[in-house]
Amino acid sequence: MSTTGRESIEAGRAVLEALDASAEQFTECGDQLLQVTRFLVDQPRLRRALSDPARKADDREGLIRQLLAGQVGDTAADVVAALVRGRWGTPSELMDGTEQLAVEALLLAAAKDGSLANVEDELFRFGRLVDGDAELASVLGASGTDPKGRASLTEQLLAGKAEPVTVKLATAACFGIGGRSFHASLAHLVEVAAAARDESVAYVTVAQPLDENGERQLGAKLSLVYGRPVALKVTVDPAIVGGIRVQVGSDLWDGTVSRRLDEARQALAGR
Repeated sequence: MSTTGRESIEAGRAVLEALDASAEQFTECGDQLLQVTRFLVDQPRLRRALSDPARKADDREGLIRQLLAGQVGDTAADVVAALVRGRWGTPSELMDGTEQLAVEALLLAAAKDGSLANVEDELFRFGRLVDGDAELASVLGASGTDPKGRASLTEQLLAGKAEPVTVKLATAACFGIGGRSFHASLAHLVEVAAAARDESVAYVTVAQPLDENGERQLGAKLSLVYGRPVALKVTVDPAIVGGIRVQVGSDLWDGTVSRRLDEARQALAGR
């Protein structure tokens, strides 16, 4: 995203963070901002009009307020108005910025009601559940199908089994967060939720489950390395045979037996 786009998002975020709102109000605002995002997705001409630097900021704000009147609450309208008054590198940046603040509003709701850690963990576990079911992964990851149908299926799968914010974010992933695939959107949401708790995420793969003490020690070591708390997301995969693989952002440490066996095979084949 362009520098001007990031500055414009900050203006919208300032409106959001200045609110003394309840979890329910933040949830409503997040829902409505997602609705606005999907509206903008379907309206390329409107995106161009709302991000056109040749139009006065007051005109752009007046246009969006007219369109949203009676469709969303005052809070969501104020956030979007702040966004359209800004400057954007491309019309799509406005859409992405609206979506980004929708996610942040939902995470603020989770922080308000104390469920943020649960949301982070549930999004990760849902991703692992989907990855472990080839048919489900194919259905939810099918970008050529109607995202509304996939969102409805996701809602059915999670209803009553996860935090309300988890359900809303997981269904949003079906539409693709920032143009990402469903699977990448879920991973992105896990990391954004962790960042909202001032944590980094470490994806850990082991051949056998770590006990509580092992997880605690690994988390403590990684926290020392990165200078901030690190949330472990552990996947058990017997195929790695033994050892451990850890990925934090772009950093990857692979000490698995399967990797060492692959290296040995390659060395022998190169003789």
